Amino acid sequence: MKIRHHYCTGCGHGIIHRLLCEVIDELEIREKIIAIAPVGCAVFGYFYWNFDTAEAAHGRPPAVAAAIKRILPDRIVMTYQGDGDLAAIGGNEMLHAANRGDNITVVFVNNACYGMTGGQMAPTTVMNQITTTTPYGRNIEDGYPIKVCELLKELEGTVYIERTSVDSPANIIKSKKALKKALNCQIEGKGFSLVEILSMCPVGWRLNPQQSLEWVNKSMKKQFPLGVFKDRL
Repeated sequence: MKIRHHYCTGCGHGIIHRLLCEVIDELEIREKIIAIAPVGCAVFGYFYWNFDTAEAAHGRPPAVAAAIKRILPDRIVMTYQGDGDLAAIGGNEMLHAANRGDNITVVFVNNACYGMTGGQMAPTTVMNQITTTTPYGRNIEDGYPIKVCELLKELEGTVYIERTSVDSPANIIKSKKALKKALNCQIEGKGFSLVEILSMCPVGWRLNPQQSLEWVNKSMKKQFPLGVFKDRL
């Protein structure tokens, strides 16, 4: 059954959904995977995924995923989270799941704002970025952008940490490879893996889709450089 997605024109979530579905089918784990959806734009994944999905309170997907993995160790458990969910209210859950080395996979969609609620400043909003709550641009009084990959690579419990993007065909291909590697990390029982994906939010950024692609390339990548930050596979 085909379902038309609700995401705004130019949003990166639809691309990432497709990549995940392709990888899950290629790994033949559709009957084994359980995804945890949070609050925010990412919550509606269960409308489009044809595999088991549970919903967690805002920021709590890593805690829920860790519990499910302990109860059902033979299942592949994945969280799908935005930056407000993972890096703000859910920062504690994410850090402790990573530090414990929980054998789960985290897909972290970073669009540098709270997309669903109106484009407010998020923990990942870049310096000088204009949002509905930083109309003159984010400055040092608002704090600095949180670099999740750079933080997690220092924790002994993490195994595979990579940051990618979906702003170009080449980077979309790299994102798919990273997602497959992260899920394989769990399949092989190696431990905690996270893929951060820089994604477009044209409505939240008050830009058109083409301008959003350019902004990811010119602004977000300067604050959040792409690459593999840890690979113990």
